[in-house]
Amino acid sequence: MASTRRRLLLSAALVLGASAVRAASFAEIRARASGQTVYFNHWGGSPEINDYIAWVAREVRSRFGIRLVSVKLSDTAEAVARVLAEKQAGKTSGGTVDLIWINGENFAAMKKNGLLFGPFVETLPNFALVDTVGKPTTLIDFTIPTEGYEAPWGMAQFVMLYDSARVPQPPRALPALRAWIERNPGRFTYPAPPDFIGSTFLKHLLYAAIDDPARLLAPPDPVRAEADTAGVWAWCDAVRPHLWRSGTTYPVNKEALHRLLDDAEVDFSMAFNPSEASNLILSGRLPPTVRSYVFEGGTIANTHFLAIPFNASAKEGAMVVVDFLLSPEAQARKADERIWGDPTVLDLAKLSPEDRARFDALPRGPATLPPEALAPALPEPHPAWMELLEAAWLARYGRG
Repeated sequence: MASTRRRLLLSAALVLGASAVRAASFAEIRARASGQTVYFNHWGGSPEINDYIAWVAREVRSRFGIRLVSVKLSDTAEAVARVLAEKQAGKTSGGTVDLIWINGENFAAMKKNGLLFGPFVETLPNFALVDTVGKPTTLIDFTIPTEGYEAPWGMAQFVMLYDSARVPQPPRALPALRAWIERNPGRFTYPAPPDFIGSTFLKHLLYAAIDDPARLLAPPDPVRAEADTAGVWAWCDAVRPHLWRSGTTYPVNKEALHRLLDDAEVDFSMAFNPSEASNLILSGRLPPTVRSYVFEGGTIANTHFLAIPFNASAKEGAMVVVDFLLSPEAQARKADERIWGDPTVLDLAKLSPEDRARFDALPRGPATLPPEALAPALPEPHPAWMELLEAAWLARYGRG
């Protein structure tokens, strides 16, 4: 009986929360946000990203009277698990997470378990500037419709990084990469899944292995899953003895892989940001000879998002912060390779001449590919594919 009452109270709270978003003008939301503290849970592994968020905190404090607290995570799933635990404990308000940087399987899990506040996105004035037509993944997250429960924050596409001083012509197809690895033992590796970059590399192997990529847009068929992924493990098995340290260990994340490239222990790295190599060159963390490329046939592209948990303590403050993060000023600063280099979600044609000029003035570094060189972009598979790949990889290779 108590659990039934708890579910009814939670349902009512969610309905009232969504109704409040619709009813209030954004000026009223800003007024209520003043004085609130927003706990922003985000991946904290990049100094550049952390510095950018520190700038955001200063700006929202001075402009809106909001205290933004950076909660750095090693894995977004940590925050998702915390919100789920709070729901299971009946904590329908006063939650510890007010804003979360999220996408993929973490968004799917939060949506499935009723952990999201909203829909709130269309309430944000700056959402009108988002390019939802030219960048359709701003409305679809790993095949899951966002339905206003998360706001697009930045664009991403997988790129390979290589040191052109040692590899003048990088292999541009996965069979050629396998042959290169076998000819050059110890000079290649990839981050260990479930690190996001390592898992995304596996998804490219899956794209190359499966006979019909359209099946990746739906959850794996249990009957076909073993056959569909067999080519992934054949590739991984073949190269493993020739990897860095003979495949007995793997870098824990892309930052560790970048350091191996910088130290000339390997010749390749990977990123999910076409500007990342240029940013790292500018900061002295990669050699100036590093360049980027994409595989023949394209690489996976997606959007990353911001969401508000259902029981957030500072929903109004979180919405004001998200709206600021969608402003041309904040988006242009984020897109600057000297600061972060994260591509914008905005439609530049919708901007005023002054705001468009912010983007036109941005430099493009020597390792950043022009937009036309990134085509074609491959859609993210359904989140269940990544869960399947990660579990299978860990079972096969996770213990060395």
